[in-house]
Amino acid sequence: MALETTLTRLIPELLAYATSLAADRTAAEDIVQDAVERALKSRNCPKQINDLRPWMFKTIRNLHFDELRKLRVRREYAEREGRFSTESSAVRDTAQDVLVRMAFDRLPAEKKEVLLLVDVMGLKYAEAADVMGVAVGTVMSRISRARQALVRVVDEDSVKPVRRIGLTRR
Repeated sequence: MALETTLTRLIPELLAYATSLAADRTAAEDIVQDAVERALKSRNCPKQINDLRPWMFKTIRNLHFDELRKLRVRREYAEREGRFSTESSAVRDTAQDVLVRMAFDRLPAEKKEVLLLVDVMGLKYAEAADVMGVAVGTVMSRISRARQALVRVVDEDSVKPVRRIGLTRR
């Protein structure tokens, strides 16, 4: 039986397992889609359903925990830096948002690209690497350097004194 057919037969079970792990149905569907994609791309993917089934469950589990770890790291980073709003904050600081956008515009193109793909568009590192035509490790180092550069520019802008335009009365 072809791998695609075998995977199709497993989808309901995979989705049920992913739903038990994930916060919602949409997240579960995303995890299953990623797992199926990995299976189709993998050279080491088992072909027989008895071997493929546990392999897929393990892949789904690993993807789920990778996503949780990524969310935790992003949340901790946001809390530690205190610069970017987290999903739980209801009120956003408009002045800070403007400052960040202005700082973003001042970054070089390669730093803007990786920040846009990963932080703004929400692509995974592997997806961003594919878009940019580079290795995943390259994306990881570029995003780190780009975030640091953005923080430096924001810090510089926030300490500069504001020039006041003098208006005279006539």
